[in-house]
Amino acid sequence: MKKIAILGSTGSIGTQTLEVVENNGDIQVEALSANGNVDLLEKQARKFKPSVIAVFREDAAKELKERLKDMNIRIVTGMDGLIEIATLPETDILVTAIVGMIGILPTIEAIKAGKDIALANKETLVTAGHIIMPLAERMGVQILPVDSEHSAIFQALHGEDRGGIEKILITASGGPFRGKNRAELENVQVEDALKHPNWSMGQKITIDSATLVNKGLEVMEAKWLFGVDLDRIQVVVQPKSIIHSMVEFKDGAVIAQLGTPDMKLPIQYALYYPERRYLPGDRLDFWKLKEITFEKPDTDTFLGLPLAFQAARTGGSMPTVFNAANERAVSKFLHRKIRFLDIYDIISDAMEHHKVIPNPSIEEILAAEQATYERIESRW
Repeated sequence: MKKIAILGSTGSIGTQTLEVVENNGDIQVEALSANGNVDLLEKQARKFKPSVIAVFREDAAKELKERLKDMNIRIVTGMDGLIEIATLPETDILVTAIVGMIGILPTIEAIKAGKDIALANKETLVTAGHIIMPLAERMGVQILPVDSEHSAIFQALHGEDRGGIEKILITASGGPFRGKNRAELENVQVEDALKHPNWSMGQKITIDSATLVNKGLEVMEAKWLFGVDLDRIQVVVQPKSIIHSMVEFKDGAVIAQLGTPDMKLPIQYALYYPERRYLPGDRLDFWKLKEITFEKPDTDTFLGLPLAFQAARTGGSMPTVFNAANERAVSKFLHRKIRFLDIYDIISDAMEHHKVIPNPSIEEILAAEQATYERIESRW
């Protein structure tokens, strides 16, 4: 019986992870965590019976404790609580489905405790890849990607010599505004940006898809996961989300991973790697599909991608500033405090005024995050 803990069990990836657990029947969920969705946490607790639950918000933790007083489940809170469930001695894998830089410290502590990481928290590698990857190697821990694009690359590389990689091709759907110009994006509303054409995801990542920031974060993550220079990572728009990503090798061969847009596939692959198991759901029908088309991303309109490459090339603490500025800008857009295109202005301003720290510690990464938030709040 494989034993897992889940950071972010009430979000999109967390809930789908629990669907995978339910479908298979041979995984024990030892721990769950969430920010404060007490209603869903209670349902998950009663169904999966974990030994401990971390609720980041103290008020929500107290409420959940009262609701679950008939069960033998320990409730912990705050960052200490997240770290506690990340390092539980009885677990084998930590699923990092939490959103944002809050996932960095628990992930580091889990690696130090020898846990394999099913990684869906891209901010961890974007901001601290220079710390995470060497630590995982020293500890003999596997970082198993859950993002569909990185899972596709991981699958394409299975059994291959990574020294043979010529290029990584990360695919993008283009998001809900594909084909539009800047003038057409001036007055788009939150509801418009949340209409992703192919995937059902959380609000933050859906907005990131609309701005192409998400693809930029994926480029940064791929650099660390697969040890490939930025010049050998290319983004290709594939509107139907059938090809999830590709690897081109030195001999000219290109290996792609294809499938329906279903996040349960990369989640299940990470949990059971290298085993493949049956997964219920739709299958590709190539007779009906007929064709797969490709486009070059519009980096004049969707500035999230070129800004991400700029941050990644600068390196050091700049990816942290890019990520933190985007997080705060997206939150403001979702709360209707700024316009869609203001997201790019906020990121650009934060990057322009940041003094780069070449090889930041965790403390310096978190300080850069906070300084970025403070600048944004003082100006927007």
